[in-house]
Amino acid sequence: MDSTHITGVRTVSIPVDDQDDALRFYTGLGFAVLRDMPTPNGRWIELAPGRANVILTLEPAEPDIPRGAIGIRFTSDDVDAAHAAMIADGIDVDDIMRWPGVPAMFAFRDPDGNAFSITGESVQVERAEGPES
Repeated sequence: MDSTHITGVRTVSIPVDDQDDALRFYTGLGFAVLRDMPTPNGRWIELAPGRANVILTLEPAEPDIPRGAIGIRFTSDDVDAAHAAMIADGIDVDDIMRWPGVPAMFAFRDPDGNAFSITGESVQVERAEGPES
C-alpha cells in the first residue's frame, strides 16, 4: 500500500450520549453546523470550529465507549478571553498553563466528559544566548 491510498483526515468523532445536548454545547462554543442528517441510529452531525479545516462529528456513543481525553487541541487567538468565557458559561475548565517558549493552554470537558484543550496560536520564542555557528 502506498501513501496515495490515505490522503487526509476527514473527521474526528466525538462520542456523545445525547446528540441534541452535545449540539447545543458545541454550537454554544461557536462551532458551525455543516451537516445534520438522519441515520438509522441517530444523526450524522458535522461541525467545524472557527476557521479550521477540521470537521468534528457528534456520534451516538455505545455504552462501552470510554469518555475522557480525546487528544484534540483547539486553537484560540486569545486563550485568556476563551478561558474567561468558558468559566462564565459554566464549562468545566482547568487553569491556564504557561511555560516559557510554549503557547498558553488549558483543558476543558464537554457535558459527556470528553476532554479537550485550547492552545494559543502563537508564542514568543526567546532564543538562548550562545556562540554563533
